[in-house]
Amino acid sequence: MPRNQVPASVWRHPVHFLAFGLGSGAAPWAPGTFGTLAAVPLYFLLAQLTPVLYVLLTLLAFLLGCWLCGKTSRDIGVHDHGGIVWDEFVGYWITMAFLPVNWIWALAGFILFRFFDIIKPWPIRWLDQRVSGGFGIMIDDVLAGIYAWIILFFVYYVVF
Repeated sequence: MPRNQVPASVWRHPVHFLAFGLGSGAAPWAPGTFGTLAAVPLYFLLAQLTPVLYVLLTLLAFLLGCWLCGKTSRDIGVHDHGGIVWDEFVGYWITMAFLPVNWIWALAGFILFRFFDIIKPWPIRWLDQRVSGGFGIMIDDVLAGIYAWIILFFVYYVVF
């Protein structure tokens, strides 16, 4: 596995710092996993909000992410650099919407989200390969989050 090459601008440019998940995307290996890990404590803060505010802030984070990720990608000259992990933040927050707020569900969400983000089942891989810009960077993680959410939602609300 190649080592993550992080541009120095991540530590100087606020937009790049956010796109790199508050620096979590600068991890030398598996930056997507580290980005998702960094999203977990923020999820516990977001989960204290009403469901409507949770959804609105997650939607706002998605819209902001389209801009952040697109600008950072253009600035560093690499489309969807592995260290750009704001999309992992949003994908994880989508995964966890309307679920119990505890470490067991947070871990289950982490595992399922990473699974779908890595294997990229249809249409995630197709979109990942064909959609560019900030929206292209964000959409595959949004769909991975939706896939993981469907499974967790089903397990919690139908099985239990």
